[in-house]
Amino acid sequence: MPRKVVDKNPNIEQISPEAAIPGGEIRIHGRGFATADRPRVLLGEVPAPLIIGSDSYCIARVPDNATDSSLRVASGDLSSSQWTCEVGIPIADNLHPVANPAVDRKGIVFSTFSGSRGQKTQVSVYRIDPREGATPFLTDIMNATGLAFDQDGILYVSSRFDGIIYEVTPNGEMAVFVEGMGVATGIAFDHEGFLYVGDRSGTIFKISRDRQIYVYATVEPSIAAYHLAFGPEGYLYVTGPTTSSFDCVYRISNKGEVEVFYRGLGRPQGLAFDEDDNLYVAASLGGRRGVVRISPDRDAEVFLSGPGIVGLAFSPSRHAIVATSNTLYRVDCGIAPRPL
Repeated sequence: MPRKVVDKNPNIEQISPEAAIPGGEIRIHGRGFATADRPRVLLGEVPAPLIIGSDSYCIARVPDNATDSSLRVASGDLSSSQWTCEVGIPIADNLHPVANPAVDRKGIVFSTFSGSRGQKTQVSVYRIDPREGATPFLTDIMNATGLAFDQDGILYVSSRFDGIIYEVTPNGEMAVFVEGMGVATGIAFDHEGFLYVGDRSGTIFKISRDRQIYVYATVEPSIAAYHLAFGPEGYLYVTGPTTSSFDCVYRISNKGEVEVFYRGLGRPQGLAFDEDDNLYVAASLGGRRGVVRISPDRDAEVFLSGPGIVGLAFSPSRHAIVATSNTLYRVDCGIAPRPL
């Protein structure tokens, strides 16, 4: 009778999440991780520091120098097969975004150097071309905060310092669009071209093309900012971190009716939708920091792991652009943005 061949190599059965930026934590389930020696987790050939390491479960932290998305567990001379964990690649640093980046139709990324309140920075908004890197795009906006493109490709920028919303042409010509928006933070456009502005004190403004201003809704004041994104059926989704560790995502109807869409996030910030109407929020879930994906049925899971994430956007080339408080990362996740 032939003898049964026993595979002693470590065997990965599941990793969670399947994307991360440096500093993010990957949970790995399987068996045989410590068959020959203490388990080691590798991204390509770069060791990932272990937080927990046992024969069936590891938690590894993504190191700063990781660029390879091939993850495996090794023990002695034995090694598992490779699993894919998409690792974010830095595309710009020395920034200071406090909300989502914005991506135009050509895939050019725009991000702010916001600064502390009342701080005059040399550059307000940077333009990041995948081929050319980051270059200064706008100056003279105090505390640039929210970014959004309209259907004509005009960029709008909010200032939380003076409550002004600026409109900016592709060649960088800037003009005041509206004033008096309080502590203006997140901004977003609906499919009819109305601009919505979140005032941190609790008011969501609606502004028409001819600059008529309406109070659209009121929500609980935030200690930091409001972040806005339009989702399915014309609903406006809003986050505004408070002192609670059990914050929510609001959903506002086209009549200005406010309801809680999802509750249970820690410090939710920037948010974005994909083409399948899944909502992505920079937040923590169950103590795990990163980007949380919430399905239309309101099921939540950590989509991407990483510290200090303030916002994200999806590019036409199906990349996620993830913003921390000083760096932008590109994550090759294969997810397309939701059309405006």
